[in-house]
Amino acid sequence: MHVPYAPEMTMRAARDLYFDVNGFGADGGDSAAWVDFKIGPVPLPFPNTAGRVKALGFHDLHHVLTGYETNATGEFEIAGWELGAGCEGYVTAWVLSFGGLASGLLATPHRVFRSFVRGRRSRNLFAEQYESLLDLTVAEARARHLAADDARATAADVCAFAAMALAAMVIGLMLAALAVPVVPVGLVAAWFRRRQAPTSVTA
Repeated sequence: MHVPYAPEMTMRAARDLYFDVNGFGADGGDSAAWVDFKIGPVPLPFPNTAGRVKALGFHDLHHVLTGYETNATGEFEIAGWELGAGCEGYVTAWVLSFGGLASGLLATPHRVFRSFVRGRRSRNLFAEQYESLLDLTVAEARARHLAADDARATAADVCAFAAMALAAMVIGLMLAALAVPVVPVGLVAAWFRRRQAPTSVTA
């Protein structure tokens, strides 16, 4: 869903709006013990580790910063942008972004390439102090960190993207291979959730 963040909003207010519009809860899901990674309709539960929570905080701000949506295409774009800008020392962010890029290459390669090139000219937020970022306005954060979305790709961009794409496909295949054995677990978990969900009673 596209959310028009007003330039004068603080990043804190914009983040809270982002959580609300997308139904992520007041804390963005940080307090959840487990989260689902979906392969198609199949939810695969995995622990919501401290590393994931920390990386996801910056990832959410990147959505606000760039304006990329939280639908499938938007997640592919943000993966390209984060890989272009770099994920610093956040291993979880690297892995998830490579997974997103692998899917994006199949679904909308021109858009992930464009976002990657934009990321190459931007500054990510991973190297910043999270709480300090929240006090900036959206306009200030974008002026400091975000490049325009109309840059012409260079030969260096194409070479860098090709290297990232190759790595993404390898990592994507590895993730898929690891996920296949636990698909039955996801199916069973989904079945239990449906069984435990409250049923509506009509008079």
